[in-house]
Amino acid sequence: MDAFYRETWAEINLDHIFCNVSTIKETLPPTKQLIAVVKANAYGHGDVQVARTALEAGASMLAVATLDEAISLRKRDIEAPIIILGAVPPQFVYLAIKYNIILTVYSSEWLRTAQKVVPRTEAVQFHLKLDTGMGRLGLRTEEEIEEFFTLLQETPHFKLTGVFTHFATADELDQGYYEQQYHRFQKLIGYIKEKGIEPGLVHCGNSASLLRFPNDEFDAVRLGISMYGLTPSTEMKSLIPIQLKPAYSLHTKIVHVKKIEKGTSVSYGATYTSEQEEWIATLPIGYADGWMRRMQNFYVLVDGQKSPIVGRVCMDQCMIKIPYELPIGTQVTLIGKQEAEEITMEQVADHSNTINYEIPCVITNRMPKVFIRNGEQVEVYNGLSHLE
Repeated sequence: MDAFYRETWAEINLDHIFCNVSTIKETLPPTKQLIAVVKANAYGHGDVQVARTALEAGASMLAVATLDEAISLRKRDIEAPIIILGAVPPQFVYLAIKYNIILTVYSSEWLRTAQKVVPRTEAVQFHLKLDTGMGRLGLRTEEEIEEFFTLLQETPHFKLTGVFTHFATADELDQGYYEQQYHRFQKLIGYIKEKGIEPGLVHCGNSASLLRFPNDEFDAVRLGISMYGLTPSTEMKSLIPIQLKPAYSLHTKIVHVKKIEKGTSVSYGATYTSEQEEWIATLPIGYADGWMRRMQNFYVLVDGQKSPIVGRVCMDQCMIKIPYELPIGTQVTLIGKQEAEEITMEQVADHSNTINYEIPCVITNRMPKVFIRNGEQVEVYNGLSHLE
């Protein structure tokens, strides 16, 4: 295990991830495959550890965003199929071949460029991306599809193994735009089949749509945010048919305590001034860890109580007002449960005027991670251990 030498850490409960994946898998038709999305270091949870857990729980494929992420998994002995959902520069396709990685192809222009750099002796697996209304990558019309498959006939070493799209509003209560995209995808898949082309693995469902509409007619779903025990949106909380278990919690310990007099200012800019005698504790976490300056005026849990963050969050530290003198080394919870209280990822996101997806993603690599499996600590990851 990689040791760490600070009193701030994230705790990743792999048991909860296993439970979320296996429970969601049980809600799907038995023939439908589950693709575990572990991009962005598994939404900040740890890509290798989450990937292994998701595969154990019933996922049959992994999805990442970049070639670097895919190669990193391969180098850690992950052998399951991996698809890259984002754009890979054609000049690096040879690495996808080397590491047996499935690419996303999204335009005829990309394919023309790749033709020039990929030898015909090499087989390239890819899924075709269709843009049904997200406005990112993908072919949009039957005419574009016609052009693409005409070009593909000239490159038989590019092997189509799947077709997919991505929903823009599946996490919203209004289903109108989702239904437009779904029907558009149905139509384009039908057009591909009418041309005598076997599309391979067809998938469109993300966390939001698979939880709300688990019986779509296609072959696979992509499980992202809900694998980590988080809801795709606050609007969806009442619509989710299962109890998700959050896997991420964030902790630190008090390193200094002082009593300040009335009228004493705290932190940069003197934006907080005490109105009476107060106990102030210093925590060794700051915006360089991803605990952003905007967390000022939020709160943490200490001794089972809510304690407000006072003054501006510094790069490496922040201060809290505690109800009474507490000993140095007292554990503080920034995300997660402590006694009867809980701070959820959604509450942190609401205070930050963002979405729950962003919070674990912006916690930086210098934050140590402690992984829990079968109720026990099984691994510690120190993102700075390479500096030793």
